[in-house]
Amino acid sequence: MYPTLYHAFLDLFGVDIPFLKLLNSFGFFVALAFITASYILKLEMRRMETLGIFPNQKIKVIIGAGPDWTEIITNGIVGFIMGWKIVYLLWNSKQLFAHGMAQRALFTTEGYVIWGVVLGLGLAGWKYWEDKKAQLPMPKDEIQIQPAHFLVGSITFVAAVAGMSGAKLFHLFENPKEFIAFFTHPSLEGFISGLTIYGGIIVGSIVVLLYAKKKGLPLLQLADAAAPGMILAYGIGRMGCQVSGDGDWGIDNMHAMPSALSFLPDWLWAYDYPNNVNGMGVPMISGNVFPGYGTHLEVPVFPTPLYETILATIIFLILWAMRKRIKVPGLIFGWYLVLNGIERFFIEQIRVNNFVDFLGMKWTQAMFIAVVFVIGGLGFIYWRKKQHDGRA
Repeated sequence: MYPTLYHAFLDLFGVDIPFLKLLNSFGFFVALAFITASYILKLEMRRMETLGIFPNQKIKVIIGAGPDWTEIITNGIVGFIMGWKIVYLLWNSKQLFAHGMAQRALFTTEGYVIWGVVLGLGLAGWKYWEDKKAQLPMPKDEIQIQPAHFLVGSITFVAAVAGMSGAKLFHLFENPKEFIAFFTHPSLEGFISGLTIYGGIIVGSIVVLLYAKKKGLPLLQLADAAAPGMILAYGIGRMGCQVSGDGDWGIDNMHAMPSALSFLPDWLWAYDYPNNVNGMGVPMISGNVFPGYGTHLEVPVFPTPLYETILATIIFLILWAMRKRIKVPGLIFGWYLVLNGIERFFIEQIRVNNFVDFLGMKWTQAMFIAVVFVIGGLGFIYWRKKQHDGRA
């Protein structure tokens, strides 16, 4: 496992770049997931624009207004942080990250204040000069037309903020002890660890739809355009769980691999997650031991993040193939809900989880939500078909 990009580059390429200890493997894959979802959404919105589905956006701008002090101050703050903290971390990375959790260095008061002031004033002054150069004696209002896909960046930002917040809240609700500790004993580890993906999907989707409604975008078509990218991003995020070994794995698996699967590598059936980021298990006595980590599971488990990545990719390919054939708005999103729910419900049977007894079965929070997704998705598909047929 590679807790950070530093460990991945060191092990795979023999390159020692201490600064990369700041970049968690899980965080890297989460960022990659959002980038991928954003790219696919843009592709679909551009395709739908050619069909006249997404209207152009009319925006009002002021030409030649002069210096924008909000942006100037923002540039100054960004420049100060870059000089004060980022330059400091880059210059001293080898000593700072030799021991312990490298990310803690971001949350100290140590840094190069003078460099912060220099870069802050430099970026603020550059922005002021740019605005002053474009200033007109008489500023004028202008209506500009931009394609709807220009909003993808804003949609991605809204989804990221709302999604990460929802993922954290759902995790805390599912783990009451962590919920209490999160507020009574706040820590960096407590803030950046522990996310529930369904919380991110639900909260992120609601906030994005509210934003899209405000911008006048057709919601059903937007949901269809976003669905393939959402499930692929889900799979990429699960790769982050696998690569970092964040504890989101399966139950113990001491069973022999079925003969029908003998052509697969052993780690795809049962894995012990060496050097996992949570430090779970027992000390490693062989293999490449990373300082500060160096544990592995005593009993191998099902590598469920890998299974979810594979299943999510298959679902993406199904939705991608369907998107041009299905003409009823909303059906792609409905099938996304159904397939996502089915995949998650069955994978929960072999995942480590918090269970509650319900209807004579052991259920998890994700299983409840998965059932709601399947039932809700099927109902939504039926309603949309019936509504469309009624118009025909």
